[in-house]
Amino acid sequence: MFSDRQVAAAEKYRNAPPPDVAGSIAAPAGPMGPEMARPPELPATPSWPNLSGGSVLLDRATWAPMELRHQQQVDELTAHHRARTAEHRAHPVEDFLFTYYSYRPSQLRRWHPGAGTALLDAGSRAEWRFHRSVSAGPLQGQAAIVDASEYLAARGKTVGFIRELLARTQSSPPHFGCFGLHEWAMVFQADELRHLGWPLRLGRAGTDDVVRAHQIRCSHFDAFRFFTPTAKPRNLLAPDLENRVGMEQPACLHASMDLYKWAFRLSPVVSSDLLLDCFRLARQIREVDMRASPYDLTALGYRPITIETAAGKNEYVTAQRDFAARGQALRTRMRGELDRAFGPADAGGQPVQPTAGDPGERTRPGRRDRSVLGASTAAGRGLSAAVGRDHLGDRDPGGVSGTDRCVHG
Repeated sequence: MFSDRQVAAAEKYRNAPPPDVAGSIAAPAGPMGPEMARPPELPATPSWPNLSGGSVLLDRATWAPMELRHQQQVDELTAHHRARTAEHRAHPVEDFLFTYYSYRPSQLRRWHPGAGTALLDAGSRAEWRFHRSVSAGPLQGQAAIVDASEYLAARGKTVGFIRELLARTQSSPPHFGCFGLHEWAMVFQADELRHLGWPLRLGRAGTDDVVRAHQIRCSHFDAFRFFTPTAKPRNLLAPDLENRVGMEQPACLHASMDLYKWAFRLSPVVSSDLLLDCFRLARQIREVDMRASPYDLTALGYRPITIETAAGKNEYVTAQRDFAARGQALRTRMRGELDRAFGPADAGGQPVQPTAGDPGERTRPGRRDRSVLGASTAAGRGLSAAVGRDHLGDRDPGGVSGTDRCVHG
């Protein structure tokens, strides 16, 4: 998080008058005041992206410790996973955030301040994907900043989908009666277990009896699609790629876990501070998700949440309510960061006013955005179907990405 000094500096820049020269950053008052940083004879530089709250300029003495702190936190959070990977050992709970979501620790470790924050003395950062260089005045030189216009031009459909999903999920009424039965439905009457080597806590017959004794109400497509064929008809709902935006609701554990997915797919527009908070929440949810599953993971130190009992149901719902509240807070933050980057969105996730044309916007020679949603991919399937395939570069007609074929539960 930002220190009081950094917050005060940010507010000073946000409240500074707009620059006289397009693209320059308002300097703080004092010896290097605006009149010195923006002399009339300076040539015009590329204009800023469409930012609703102004821009923040950070010198290296301010942002370098922020970057280092982020890297240290990621190193600590991923240490066990990296050690297991080096030894070719798997973990049925913790590996999920790196296999199913397919975002490597090295990618999580790269720090981004988010759109609207320019960094002085940032080396080659301005040459990174979706970044550019802007003038910070003659006494400060060039600064690197996220190019929100370039990002929106390349990934506008993805941005629109995520914004609509966040808004619809946040406004939907929460449902707390699922009790994590999606994990049980994934092994109902199955010949093979999803997590080989880990036994079912109640055995095969006992597990199937729990499914038969409950009404399954799973609203999350990425869980429902892993149900066994005999479990799918038992679900009260039928989520799919076409209706997933309308089906999502804030009490769903996987909907809150997916905030991590949306955050890293929106990088570098959203801040690493938000990304890491989403990762932490997803990690805690994953543990509860598997403790409430039919698997016996006591050998790994996970006490089961016995959702087949009244006490277990109460324990699950208590955790679920906490996760739902925290997920809603993260949705608010993510939507706020997207509004600052691209301007307010309409109900469909599209900017109310399209980002203004940016004279400095450019696609660097030889670079091609491999995640652009092509018309041939999206045709006839709707936006959500296109996003379901293209986020990870897959073209599977069923909308299942290559990495998503890993065990979900």
